[in-house]
Amino acid sequence: MKKVIVIAGILILSGNILRAQDPNDPNQNNTNTQAPVDPNAPPPNTSVTNSPTAGTDTGKVAPKPKLTVNVLDGVYIKEHVPERQVIPYAHLREADVNWSKRIWRMIDINEKMNLVFKWPKSESTYDRMNLLDIMMKGILEGNLTAYDADELLPDEFARPYTRQEIEDMIKGKADTKTIKIPDPPYEKLVMGVKGELKKDDVFSYELKEDWFFDKQRSVMDVRIIGVCPISYVRDDAGDLKPGAKKKLFWIYFPEARRTFVNAEVFNTYNDAERRTWDDIFFKRKFSSYIIKESNVYDRHIFDYKLGMDALLEAEAIKKKMVEYEHDMLEY
Repeated sequence: MKKVIVIAGILILSGNILRAQDPNDPNQNNTNTQAPVDPNAPPPNTSVTNSPTAGTDTGKVAPKPKLTVNVLDGVYIKEHVPERQVIPYAHLREADVNWSKRIWRMIDINEKMNLVFKWPKSESTYDRMNLLDIMMKGILEGNLTAYDADELLPDEFARPYTRQEIEDMIKGKADTKTIKIPDPPYEKLVMGVKGELKKDDVFSYELKEDWFFDKQRSVMDVRIIGVCPISYVRDDAGDLKPGAKKKLFWIYFPEARRTFVNAEVFNTYNDAERRTWDDIFFKRKFSSYIIKESNVYDRHIFDYKLGMDALLEAEAIKKKMVEYEHDMLEY
């Protein structure tokens, strides 16, 4: 009898629990009843941005927002060249030098080996620049000093250019000229720029260097003293003057090494092993010919030799220096 009473109590209790959980029971006071879910409503915690194309009948889809992504143009971050430091020269005393000769050289940037001096064109690549752009950037940023290349003081680094003189050389000066016209008032003032530097007119670089024999190390060595870009000359109309050329400025090479050491140069054979401009000059990775040696007359080779004879004279000077080195090393 007790078992029957217990079973009946369990059944009654179960029925009450099921009735309490029925949402359709009108006799219940459900405080947790949720409203029907709209399938077209946006999900919670989502913000909807109104766009001019959204909700229209044009059939166009609103553009997706652009995401900012850090792009690495390559497979690794280049750290070698930007962090390079200048390798100091070997210590040299006056007593260690028993022979010396000052030499001036010309680098023709149109030669195949020297194309890195000319290319790339200005601002065409982000990872490297030609030599003139590097010089100009260094001068305008105050890292390099440009010296006057006037004929009275050709290469003595006697007078540095002012910033205004450099800007006038690069950008030119404002120029006003009067031209005649057929209608009244028969004259017209025209504003223009005169003397603007065209970087494509630079065709060569002149090097000033000292060759010497160091008896302490028993080596024939060379130190570049200065670099000077040379360009063609244009007249007031902007046309090239036949045969005319001018030296732009001199750069003191020991000072420029701090800028050249962090400037990358294209390597034809391996993009992962590019050189710097300091390497190009230090390792003599360029083609050049001698135009002058120190002499009692202070004259260039072309002052007394022309054409093929001038090239033969340059080779004779180079051969004389090589033979002197061999004589010093002979036992």
